Amino acid sequence: MLKILLTNDDGYDAIGLQVLIKALSPIAKIMVVAPAKNKSACGHSLTLERPLRLIGVDDDSYKVDDATPTDCIYLSLGNIFKNGYRPDLVISGINIGANMGEDITYSGTAGGAMEAVLHGIPAIAISQVCKDRCKDISNSLDFELALKTIITLVKKIEDGTFPLDERKFLNVNIPPINEELCKGFKITKAGYREYGNDSDRHINPRGEEYYWIGLHPLIWRASPDSSCDFEAIKDGYVSITPVMLDMTSHKDIENLKKWIN
Repeated sequence: MLKILLTNDDGYDAIGLQVLIKALSPIAKIMVVAPAKNKSACGHSLTLERPLRLIGVDDDSYKVDDATPTDCIYLSLGNIFKNGYRPDLVISGINIGANMGEDITYSGTAGGAMEAVLHGIPAIAISQVCKDRCKDISNSLDFELALKTIITLVKKIEDGTFPLDERKFLNVNIPPINEELCKGFKITKAGYREYGNDSDRHINPRGEEYYWIGLHPLIWRASPDSSCDFEAIKDGYVSITPVMLDMTSHKDIENLKKWIN
């Protein structure tokens, strides 16, 4: 059986993580190390200004007080997995909400996968796209398609090798449809997200102003060949994007050399 380390950025008690644990436990050896509370949009960040506590919840199950997913992977590899014992795979999710396009850089879900591949461990970040995030959460999301997808990927890894080189991970997004309507898997590139600037100004009872950053609608720039993650989701496919941590713009190196001289 594969040894799988699970984390997320929605928090230890989030439904996406809990259904993932239940679905994978019959086919893999599961270890859970997740943030004690929601840390959405924390990106690939480590906590350096305060100590962190690993809190045992159950056998092979921990939450980390006020930690990021990156903290969880970092701490687990140094303090739980010892003496050459390491997970075969890290899965971060199931996130509630999309992680596509440049949102990957904001995503704590992606951040957990990034930390894993930095340590040489294959990783998958998986997110459930929502039609209406608030309504979907209150109505208890149907993760049937997401669970079928992750089980399929785990079995492929179990039967062979991880399909990517080092310092690369799979970013998986699940369309907000049931399994019968899904058209299959589509290998995609990260799309070009169109961003706004939505922040609401308020005044508290003491007369002090504060701001609340809003959620932006999924608006993107169409790709010429309809090959991006946004378009795959729109067309009813599971989007699987290979992501690499090398952010160098290699095609600009020669032009930059000429420019600087």
